[in-house]
Amino acid sequence: MLQLLEGIPTQCVAKQDKVSTGRAWSVFLAPAQIVKTARKLYEAEYSLEDVFALDIEEGFLVLYHFNRWNVDERVVLRVLISKDNPTIPSIASIFDGAEWHERETRDFHGVNFEGNPNLVPLLMCVEDVDFHPLLKTDKKRKQIKDLLNLGEVVSCNKEIEALFAEAEAEVASDA
Repeated sequence: MLQLLEGIPTQCVAKQDKVSTGRAWSVFLAPAQIVKTARKLYEAEYSLEDVFALDIEEGFLVLYHFNRWNVDERVVLRVLISKDNPTIPSIASIFDGAEWHERETRDFHGVNFEGNPNLVPLLMCVEDVDFHPLLKTDKKRKQIKDLLNLGEVVSCNKEIEALFAEAEAEVASDA
């Protein structure tokens, strides 16, 4: 996986406990890196399993799950975007199946996938509906550190480390 990511500025790369998470790797990326990374995964014969979003205090965390048939190495790409401008580049030009997943994520969360060739409502009945059923109220949103565990960090920038720092300190004090 690390060789595959060469030349891509990642925000955080971590090995995952496959038994408890079902994944081998977790990679945080800036929105501008998702297309390049998806292309590299495609060239390495990964298939796209799904795309979805989590509505969290820090914004929307858009998750992409990939796997390969010939090697059991499930990967999750994570991209944090703001609620003020919930836009991320589409990967539908690389993975045809992403079009459907991106449309579903837009319907449920209001995340826009720039460049998706068919970003019309999939599940909501009318195009001008401004209702996204999986948006949470401020009271119900959780922080990213309460939902995710980074895993065994290989590399991580200060921004992502800061999102998880409080949780890591709590774990260390419990030990």
